[in-house]
Amino acid sequence: MKAMVYYEYGSPDVLKLEEIGKPVPNDDEVLVKVHAAAVTPLDWHFLTGTPYVARIMAGLFKPKNNILGIDMAGRIEAVGKNIKQFKPGDEVFGKSNGGYAEYACAPVTELFLKPTGMSFEKAAAIPLSTFTALICLCDLGQMKSGQKVLINGASGGVGTLAVPIAKSFGAEVTGVCSTSNLDLVRSIGADRVIDYTREDFTQKGVYYDLIFDAVGKSSFSDCKHALSPKGIYVTTAFSPTLALLGLWISMTGSRKMIPMLPKGPGRSIRELFEKLLEAGKLTPVIDRCYALNEVPEAFRYYEKGHARGRVVIEIC
Repeated sequence: MKAMVYYEYGSPDVLKLEEIGKPVPNDDEVLVKVHAAAVTPLDWHFLTGTPYVARIMAGLFKPKNNILGIDMAGRIEAVGKNIKQFKPGDEVFGKSNGGYAEYACAPVTELFLKPTGMSFEKAAAIPLSTFTALICLCDLGQMKSGQKVLINGASGGVGTLAVPIAKSFGAEVTGVCSTSNLDLVRSIGADRVIDYTREDFTQKGVYYDLIFDAVGKSSFSDCKHALSPKGIYVTTAFSPTLALLGLWISMTGSRKMIPMLPKGPGRSIRELFEKLLEAGKLTPVIDRCYALNEVPEAFRYYEKGHARGRVVIEIC
């Protein structure tokens, strides 16, 4: 099979399209013929090996898994002997062990049936960004109906899913983005939009119960001026230092700062995910699609930080 592989950390230049053997699923996995995969922040960290904390999962000196592609969608070709809930031919999406390939093995606990009528490209764009949004808004941010919620980076891969999720929970949502993305953020449900190139939301005299920095570029020191007295600031940025700082701030003041820890979703978040999926409320925005042999170009585009929604790889 064809796969985009890498054997060392670095820029997109280390990615090479090669012909390799088809993987074999273990007893608790399925083999998926991949139709689409997505570019995620985690794939970028695993490609570059930065920040160095990422190497705890990816491999200390070189990648443990030579194929990237965490989010994928496709059709099951074979199942392990312990698998009862899926069968060959089922169309699924979720987490894989290397989606930038014609075939990938996937743990059955990380898969979901693809909704009828949803394209493989849209399904591949859902998992990681949606779980990130749900964890940050509902778990860490303790979002409630009627609260004022601000989402910084509302036009990005996580932000374009966080806005409609927050609206579905009854929040009053303000999205922050650039001039060219104002109409997009309005179209996905934001009650108000702020153009960060013209206005500083931290200086407008408006206070929010929850500020979600979906791009990890703002700081608590700036955002605290826009938080209500018991407001919560959640960021996708993470480092051990930031985690300790967040703990200290949360213990010494009424406002809280919570960086997202590098961990998977718990049962309650997965249940929320499944309810939203069943209700048809997970509709990702796709910026661009690339072919398998164009994965390096996809990463270069992603690296610029201007993608509107998700960047997707079309496999077959």
